[in-house]
Amino acid sequence: MSPEIIQAIVLTTATAATPLLIAALGELVVERSGVLNLGVEGMMIIGAVTGFGAAQLFGSPWMGVFAAIVCGALFSLLFAFLTLSLATNQVATGLSLTLLGLGVAGMAGEQFVGLPGIKLQPIAVPGLSELPVIGPLLFAQDPIFYMSILLAIGVWWFIFRTRAGLTLRAVGDNHGSAHALGINVLRMRYLAVMFGGACAGLAGAHLSLVYTPQWVENMTAGRGWIALALVVFASWLPWRVVVGAYLFGAVTIAQFHAQAQGVAIPSQFLSALPYLATIVVLVLISSNRRMTMRNTPASLGKPFVPER
Repeated sequence: MSPEIIQAIVLTTATAATPLLIAALGELVVERSGVLNLGVEGMMIIGAVTGFGAAQLFGSPWMGVFAAIVCGALFSLLFAFLTLSLATNQVATGLSLTLLGLGVAGMAGEQFVGLPGIKLQPIAVPGLSELPVIGPLLFAQDPIFYMSILLAIGVWWFIFRTRAGLTLRAVGDNHGSAHALGINVLRMRYLAVMFGGACAGLAGAHLSLVYTPQWVENMTAGRGWIALALVVFASWLPWRVVVGAYLFGAVTIAQFHAQAQGVAIPSQFLSALPYLATIVVLVLISSNRRMTMRNTPASLGKPFVPER
């Protein structure tokens, strides 16, 4: 395999991993607070269509990024209101949010089909970007890639090195005890859900402004579900989310290169490979109960009503 092909694989892997990493980091914070939001896919597709539409309207991809983050956070508020204020079932509400997001995005994005996208251009560092392999990977990437790396560091620092992060973990591990200590459980969870929605919106913007700068219905293609699986794969640890995102990104890109090289495997199987890998990983992790329960928030998915 030539160095050019290796470099292309590395670059495309980083691009494919970025939206998975951002969405999974947002969901990790949400689940650390004790909330299970299965609406990541819906929030991502809302971010994708909003980002594309705002970029078209204002002629700036940065306005698209901003709009996607805001709309992702606002869309997550619907989930937060239903599950936190009204104490509805989190699983059912999250699934409904995904279906609602897909439907709204399909309707809103109908006018954008076929329009040329406005791509968020990469930032190239003179001199360093010309280094072989590592140069284009680290010093000539799109801004959202750099945001994803900073976000991973920031989430780790917040959860394990700040008082607010300790409070977040306390709420996720035992919301009753946290409430008894005077912690506003619902406020903490509202903020966590909004952060997760903002991250999902940013991940969606990456898809429509960087990965494939155009609008295509259902362009998230299950990435929101992979992001959810990544949180479990990572045992709710940010650094493992980074590893998992790039692993799944590599699997996604590998199937494209395998098809391009004419590998004698049915294309349908290769297209299903990332999702098959997701199922295999979840089965392996679930078989080890100790690994599964090690960092699992004890109050995950359990509603909290202060009056009860």
